[in-house]
Amino acid sequence: MEEAYVTKRSSKFSMMTGWDIAFHIFNYTCVAVFTFVCMFPFFNSVANAFSSNAAIQTGKVVLWPIGFQLDAIKATLHNSSIIRAFWVTVFITVVGTALNMLFTVMTAYPLSRRDLWGRKFYMNFLLVTMLFSGGLIPSYLLVRELGLINSIWVLIIPGLIGVFNVIIMKTFFQNIPGELWDAAVMDGCGNTRYVLRVVLPLSAASIATISLFYAVGHWNTYMSAIIYINNPDLYTLQVKLRNLLLLSQMDTNLETLATVDKLNVVEESLKSAVIVFATVPILVVYPFLQKYFVKGSLLGSVKG
Repeated sequence: MEEAYVTKRSSKFSMMTGWDIAFHIFNYTCVAVFTFVCMFPFFNSVANAFSSNAAIQTGKVVLWPIGFQLDAIKATLHNSSIIRAFWVTVFITVVGTALNMLFTVMTAYPLSRRDLWGRKFYMNFLLVTMLFSGGLIPSYLLVRELGLINSIWVLIIPGLIGVFNVIIMKTFFQNIPGELWDAAVMDGCGNTRYVLRVVLPLSAASIATISLFYAVGHWNTYMSAIIYINNPDLYTLQVKLRNLLLLSQMDTNLETLATVDKLNVVEESLKSAVIVFATVPILVVYPFLQKYFVKGSLLGSVKG
C-alpha cells in the first residue's frame, strides 16, 4: 500500500509542468513568509520574557531567549493585581460563554421551527440589531440606567446573544431531519426533552465552534472594560496588559518588584511576560476545539 501511495505521488508530480511547480513553490513561500510575519511578535515576546536584562537592553533578543532567566515570570505570578485580573477574565470567559450558549440555543431553536408564529418578524428584528447599532453614548446611558457600571456583569449581559451565532445555530437546527421530531413526538417527547436528548447531542460540533467564538471574545474583552469599569479590582487581563504597555500610564496599583524577592526585571521583560501569561491559556484550549471550527461552521452553512 505504501509503495502504491509513493507511486501515485510520483506520477502526480511527474505530470506537473514547470509552471505548476513554480506556482506551488511560490504559494508555499508566500504561506511560510505570512506565517512567520504573524508569529514573529509572539515568538519575540516569549524570548523577551525568558531573557536576561542585559540581552534585552542591548537589543540582542529576537526569536529565542538569551541569558535564560525566570525573573519576569516570577514577578508576574507574584503580582496580586495581575493574578486578580486573570481570575476576573477566567470568570467572564467561563460564566459568559455558558450564558451565551444557553441563550443562543434558546433563541435559535424556536426560530428553527417553521410552526413558530411570527417567526419571520422575530428573525428580521434580530437582523436589524446586527446591522445597526444605537451607538456608544446611548449604550452607555442604558448600561448606567441598569446599574451595571463598575459591575462584572456589564462585561457579560450586554453581549449575551450574538445574532450571527444565532443564525448559524438556527440553520444547523433546521438541517436536523424532521423525522426525528416526528419520532420523538410519537414517544411522548416535548420540546424541552427533544432539545436536550436529540438536538444538542447532534449539534456538538456547532456548539463547540460557537462556544470557542464566545470564549475568545470574552478572553479578549478590552473596550467594554475600559468604558464601563473604573474599579481596578475588576480590570480584565487585557486592560492590565494595556496599562503595562502604555508606560506613561502604568497602573499605579502594580506592586513593585522589591516585594518579589527584590527581583531586578526591566519593563520590556515584564511586559512580555504578561503577554505570554495572557496568551498561553487560550492557546492551550484552542487545539482541542480547532477541529470543530471548519466542521461546525460548514454544518451551519449548508442552507441559507
